[in-house]
Amino acid sequence: MPPSLLPVITVFERSPDRGKGLARDMRVRWAFEEVGQPYEVRLVSFSAMKEPAHRALHPFGQIPTYEEGALALFESGAIVFHIAERHAGLLPADPNARARAITWMFAALNTIEPPILDLQTTRILERDKSWYEQRLPVVEDRIRERLAELSDRLGNADWLDGAFSAGDLMMVSVLLRLKASRLLDEYPNLFAYVARGEARPAYRRAFDAQLAIFTSQPSTGR
Repeated sequence: MPPSLLPVITVFERSPDRGKGLARDMRVRWAFEEVGQPYEVRLVSFSAMKEPAHRALHPFGQIPTYEEGALALFESGAIVFHIAERHAGLLPADPNARARAITWMFAALNTIEPPILDLQTTRILERDKSWYEQRLPVVEDRIRERLAELSDRLGNADWLDGAFSAGDLMMVSVLLRLKASRLLDEYPNLFAYVARGEARPAYRRAFDAQLAIFTSQPSTGR
């Protein structure tokens, strides 16, 4: 079979989020849809992710990866940045605005996402620990601190810096992880900001594509 001429991304064969759009390939799918770039998907099982063939693409045995010709990338932020640089639609033409959009990409991944992931880890892996009830409010308050700062900066604007950009794509993707916790409800402008992101046609197409993989899999009975 000849190699694909389209970019190929790896995604979960069966996503842990049950198709809710939280897996990191969703960010890459959304970026492709925003710039109007077709792509292909290769499904990867949890066991295959740890095999040498996949680790050659992603040394940490995760998803997504990106392959196009001789280029192979890993890390969702790096992949989205690569897509945004190569195709119009996610980074402004003005150099200063472009730099600010890239800054917001880093802020989403380096400042906002870490405490959110800490909350998820606490709830999944530490619920049975003696310190869980004391630790949970501390973790939640760290998230609130960041959300309050982000809320103040966003104010009444639709997007973080003028028009929608890759910075907003990454920020909305990160904030979506809070929907189940209801922490986002405490900041109405951020809640509306995320809803605007979810309402974008490109987001809906990406979400439907990711969900279709989960719904097409045989039921495990769980």
